[in-house]
Amino acid sequence: MLGSFLKRISGRADTPVDTPADAPANAPADPPREFSLIGAFDDLSPICIVDVGAMILDAESPYGALVEQNRARLVGFEPNQEECDKLNQKFGPPHEFFPYFIGRGGPATYYETNFTMTGSLFKPNKPVLEKFTYLEELTRLVAEHPVETRRLDDIAERIGKVDFIKIDVQGGELDVFKGASDALASALIIQTEVEFVEMYENQPMFADVDIYLRSRGFQFHTLLTAGLRCFKPVSSPEDPARGMRQWLWGDAVYVRDWMTLDALSVEQLKKYALLLDQLYQSKDLCQLILTQIDARSASAYAQDYAALLG
Repeated sequence: MLGSFLKRISGRADTPVDTPADAPANAPADPPREFSLIGAFDDLSPICIVDVGAMILDAESPYGALVEQNRARLVGFEPNQEECDKLNQKFGPPHEFFPYFIGRGGPATYYETNFTMTGSLFKPNKPVLEKFTYLEELTRLVAEHPVETRRLDDIAERIGKVDFIKIDVQGGELDVFKGASDALASALIIQTEVEFVEMYENQPMFADVDIYLRSRGFQFHTLLTAGLRCFKPVSSPEDPARGMRQWLWGDAVYVRDWMTLDALSVEQLKKYALLLDQLYQSKDLCQLILTQIDARSASAYAQDYAALLG
């Protein structure tokens, strides 16, 4: 969430991960094609999206297009009541948003900071934050509040069968996953913020999240952004949020293990492919999923989709 906020105030807080070196520098735009997966898969039930830490910011959500076309149902969690109300007003039924702290379940402490989007169930690590330009200034502790957290498993009946999970909870991602066995059992893709530096005291790091998700049947797929900062006293005169090489956080995408696709139903495979195509333009993995669908249902999605690959 810090990354999204910094995009709003500076225009470039998170750095997109570099395009592969062999990608053409000035590739021509693909000509328009009639075939599209979102049109071909018009028989699918709505994709169930769970968004933990769903505060509205200027940055568009990755799943916006699916929602606009009525192909997805959102179940979101935003403990800030005002922001939760905004979400319910913005989306309305069948989408639902709840003002819950999602985590391991039970009592916890919420560490309120001077910017709502940097508050956390983990205490800001002031000595670490102070090492970097324009970071501690956005994460200053102002109050501590006793709160009650809920596990996603505790409200699984209200959520239904989950297809896609997005998490942005400032260091508390692993606790969310550990309380979400039901959601992880059905989820096809996960997008989660991860941290490479301990910005909050005793928070789980990227390596911890990675180990846990791999143990639950997911493969790491890609990093969408890199949250960078300069070590003090270095600072960019154009943009204090611009870093050099030190990665602090990023948005990681995990996908259902592509070595065990035979364990998924055809409907799950279709949703898997649609999410890859619409959210991440992961056309190569999408093509692999379509090949699996075709092998089971005597369809020709992979052949039609191949025309879009050029």
